[in-house]
Amino acid sequence: MVYRKILPGVFRARPNRFIAHVEVEGRLEVCHVKNTGRCRELLLPGVTVWLEESANPARKTQYDLIAVEKERKGGPLLINMDSQAPNRVFGEWAAAGGLGFVPTLLRPETAYGSSRFDFYWEYGPRRGFWEVKGVTLERDSVARFPDAPTLRGVKHLEELIAAREAGYEAGVCFIVQMAGMDHVEPNDATHPAFGEALRRAARAGVAVLALECAVEPGRLLAGGKIPVRL
Repeated sequence: MVYRKILPGVFRARPNRFIAHVEVEGRLEVCHVKNTGRCRELLLPGVTVWLEESANPARKTQYDLIAVEKERKGGPLLINMDSQAPNRVFGEWAAAGGLGFVPTLLRPETAYGSSRFDFYWEYGPRRGFWEVKGVTLERDSVARFPDAPTLRGVKHLEELIAAREAGYEAGVCFIVQMAGMDHVEPNDATHPAFGEALRRAARAGVAVLALECAVEPGRLLAGGKIPVRL
């Protein structure tokens, strides 16, 4: 996926999970944060962030905060933190044959049971569901999910197991919104129930996949698969 007009800024504060104060070309701007997660390890005062300027003059905020440069020993790591981007990246990748075939139907936001999965697909007699999770938490070149407890995420995995038992194919795909990661693993220290549910889903035949991304300030593209260590 490609963003429109991009410019850098310096993060100053985040009064609430929806907005941030960012210094842009010498002035302080109120920006919409396109990720309502905690992101405490990313949004630190003084770090460089990247903004997309909106073309809509009716908006209350002119900019969206979409990426951040995480300071680390080997140099800054550019992380896309737009929570809407992973679904778009996965959709583009799957539609182009990333799953090993080009689906005859790839439909986003499809209800099943008491959940709404990110994608439903069909290919000949085959049909199934994919749930997509964006990953922004990194430590020592290992990507971890989630960065905060997610009861919704556990519920999605349980529903994927139910769909698999009902005869559908089912999978969860971690879109790693940064490059250079060694592998992805569940963040058991933060939410052990998610890790347990993920391992249970894998044993039940739910596919577990991770895609690393090529990240630029104005672009996020699916790269190759990287291991998921359960």
